[in-house]
Amino acid sequence: MEPVMASIPDFANAEMGIPKDNNVETDMYRCRVDEIFQKVDELEQKVNEVEQFYLNSNKKQQSSSRGSSIGKERDKERHVPSIKKQQQDASRREAAAAKRMQELMRQFGTIVRQITQHKWAWPFMQPVDVKGLGLHDYYEVIEKPMDFSTIKNQMEAKDGTGYKNVREICADVRLVFNNAMKYNDEGSDVHLMAKTLLEKFEEKWQQLLPKVIEEEKRREEEEAEAQLDMQLVREAAHAKMVRELSNELYELDTHLEQLRETVVHKCRKMSTEEKRNLGTAISRLSTENLNKALEIIAQSNPGFQAMAEEVEIDIDAQVIIRRSQLF
Repeated sequence: MEPVMASIPDFANAEMGIPKDNNVETDMYRCRVDEIFQKVDELEQKVNEVEQFYLNSNKKQQSSSRGSSIGKERDKERHVPSIKKQQQDASRREAAAAKRMQELMRQFGTIVRQITQHKWAWPFMQPVDVKGLGLHDYYEVIEKPMDFSTIKNQMEAKDGTGYKNVREICADVRLVFNNAMKYNDEGSDVHLMAKTLLEKFEEKWQQLLPKVIEEEKRREEEEAEAQLDMQLVREAAHAKMVRELSNELYELDTHLEQLRETVVHKCRKMSTEEKRNLGTAISRLSTENLNKALEIIAQSNPGFQAMAEEVEIDIDAQVIIRRSQLF
């Protein structure tokens, strides 16, 4: 029954002029506990995020066949780039790659000029005059019309709508001739002219193709390196988060220990002297405060007879309060 007695000193203290602050302390402890629970929820979310990150990283490593053990050791030795440096490196890579691609497109432009200067190139220089030639079924047969004036315009475009790489131009050049061979009968002059120029184009394209493949391979390696750098940045960020989580957990554990010690101190058993003083204080309560104290005890102890003539309060000192003595 001792925990119930915690409310009785409030009335005794009030009679003796000591401030009542148990409710304030209780609210303070409740607020601290709520803050700790909220902090625990936040830490749990961070832990889940870190756990998911490393789970996904492990899956990627297991599913990837790229790299040997030597490569993995080399990856470990890589310095973790900062976000700013990574952005700068990415910008430099993009600028250098764009410059190299522009050079390839310039060389491809030479091929286009050679093809368009051929004596048989004139039917393919401008869009097909569908209406003028009465080709009523042209758009039913040809899904995407193409001609060299359209290709030239896209190669020279400065507004960002032009070709991004050589293979795009190559595909359109082939489309010019394939459209002509598709629409015109095999024995027709246009079909023969298109087939001949396409063969000449493919010969010249094969000469440039090794450089294109080399550039594509280089770009692929650079992108793979950039992705690795990004992965290292993510790993570094999550490693930092783990360290911060460790520090926060230690701090939280310290707060919990301090709170536990405070609560244990507040809830310690009363000494014999304190029990004797409590009994004396209770005996000095006013009638009103004594009734309130007995009502509080009765609320937590249904079997307690607060209105009985003789009331026994178990505080190990067996303090006996007789109403006839107090009233």
